[in-house]
Amino acid sequence: MSFRPERLAEAIKKEISDILREELKDPRIGFVSITSVEVSKDLRCASVYASVFGEPAQQKASIEALQKAHGFIRGELGRRIRLRYTPEITFKLDQSISHGSRIIALMEEVREKGGGQDE
Repeated sequence: MSFRPERLAEAIKKEISDILREELKDPRIGFVSITSVEVSKDLRCASVYASVFGEPAQQKASIEALQKAHGFIRGELGRRIRLRYTPEITFKLDQSISHGSRIIALMEEVREKGGGQDE
């Protein structure tokens, strides 16, 4: 079994994070962090999962802005990571962080109400 897709996914995650922080100056892109990257076995496609801080409308606008900038980001990746083919990138909204915080808030609410136990 080859670990190349996993290594490439980590390299892409690091480089895209750097590109977003240093190169991309689009005001539509809010506070974005790259949470994970999945690369296909043939290394031709990469799904980049991004967590966006803010309201759902801001999250949608940030993901759309990232999709519009994917050509620039892919070109930068090609210059930074030496590959025969630079993977085609698609950005997807990762809602696991907001989902986790919602679960924690619900658990806190249940604990405050006594958790349904008789006292």
